[in-house]
Amino acid sequence: MRIGELAALLGVTTRTVRHYHHQGVLPEPPRLANGYREYGMRDAIALARVRRLVGLGLSLDEIRDVMAEERSRELPEILAEIDADLAAQERDIRLRRARLAEVLRRAEDGTLGPDDTASPDLVSFLKVIDVPASASAAWDRDLLVLVDSASKTPDGRAFTVLDALAADPELTARGHDFYRRLDELAGAEPDDPRVGPMAEELAAFSLDHVLAGQTRDGWRADAVEPFLDGLAPAQAEVIRRAIRLIGDRLPR
Repeated sequence: MRIGELAALLGVTTRTVRHYHHQGVLPEPPRLANGYREYGMRDAIALARVRRLVGLGLSLDEIRDVMAEERSRELPEILAEIDADLAAQERDIRLRRARLAEVLRRAEDGTLGPDDTASPDLVSFLKVIDVPASASAAWDRDLLVLVDSASKTPDGRAFTVLDALAADPELTARGHDFYRRLDELAGAEPDDPRVGPMAEELAAFSLDHVLAGQTRDGWRADAVEPFLDGLAPAQAEVIRRAIRLIGDRLPR
């Protein structure tokens, strides 16, 4: 194949293929006497693999390392791994369609609630916990539903942790008290003296009870910024500082 045929086969542009060559992600094939590149089956499989890894969110630097390892592997092994990737995608699609079918059924019955687009685990959790009548608690709940709904693979381990916290009366009471005090910051400024201690308390609680086993790898303190607009300035500052403290204290 020529470069245009390869690009058309995988649904990308020739510019994309050349960019992958330039970045060292996709090896360049040998050129014919006339200077044209000649691509074969292995090149097509390599490009398909690169596109798959890009879709999974890997950087080109990370993909370069993966592809370098794969160049020494036999073709049947690579094909088997691609087949396993496709099978995983099929399972994910079946799960998401099953969730969608349940949401559609509830919508048709008129029983669809505001949290029912979340995963079954989260829906079940939200039905049994006693959330206080608090604007801060409502923001936290909505954020949890949003993160869960946006996740392709909800983390069942996270709900195990949340269930354990909800089952502990002392920890539940601490959580309700924290929401109450966060609500009291609704009219305060970010430099309010209550902000620092509350951020420290939230960070310590999260590290002790929620983030066990978490490392600093991939932790981004600024990732929460788009979601803070639902909070008052002092409330948002508590969350912002707590996230930074957590990032500083997580092990590498």
